[in-house]
Amino acid sequence: MQKTRSASPFQRFPDLLRMLVACIGAAWLAASPAAAAAPPFEDTIAQRTMACTACHGPQGRAAPDGYYPRLAGKPAGYLYNQLLNFRDGRRHYGLMTQLIAPLSDAYLMEIAQYFSKLEVPYPAPLPAAISPEALNHGRQLVMQGDAARQLPACVQCHGQAMTGVAPGIPGLLGLPRDYLNAQLGAWKAGQRRAHAPDCMKEVVSHLTLEDINAVASWLAAQPLPASTKPAASLPPLAPGAQAITCGSAPEVPLISAASPAPAKAKK
Repeated sequence: MQKTRSASPFQRFPDLLRMLVACIGAAWLAASPAAAAAPPFEDTIAQRTMACTACHGPQGRAAPDGYYPRLAGKPAGYLYNQLLNFRDGRRHYGLMTQLIAPLSDAYLMEIAQYFSKLEVPYPAPLPAAISPEALNHGRQLVMQGDAARQLPACVQCHGQAMTGVAPGIPGLLGLPRDYLNAQLGAWKAGQRRAHAPDCMKEVVSHLTLEDINAVASWLAAQPLPASTKPAASLPPLAPGAQAITCGSAPEVPLISAASPAPAKAKK
């Protein structure tokens, strides 16, 4: 059984505090070497998540290296599920796992809700560096799929505008090609998993490496629509398309943004 304490999360998790201070310090020095002091400590959700933005960019806008994705504006359910996946071993990145390992489900949901509500501009897309033929192939797979290979269109689940579907499906636009390539490749190699039935694993199993690069390159080159918010419901199925059943992590009740960070219950 979990016990929620009223003390600050940093008093209970000294390792988390040290990691946060190190990340903030590195980012602060890189951005302003002449700065005399760190920003004042406020113990707000915005300041606590600075450990996230040190890698994922200010306000979760994404890092410029192409491998740390955008967090701002993604559906809260999706962000929450991915935090659980890192913590519980379905996704693998040591720094993420260490950072969130002590945190409870409720606090991970609070982090997810915080980033989901941020509305910050997207960077302009970069031009694709593949042939027009390969680019057109990527567009066809995203928008139409390939019935002969049992490949559904990406828009069938990720929304016709490809900005995601609330509460648990992420958008595909605004992500760097390298990140998209890496994540699709991780599913194909079995390094990334989701709750059963793992529909993404099934879809990617029908993709070649050339397909993956074409899809990632085309998506990364697309401009964002006027509204980047996720759709409220899935689009209607295209003629001849079949519905896909996907697993998901259990939902948790919405919580107040002012609540403390309770520890994960020890087993």
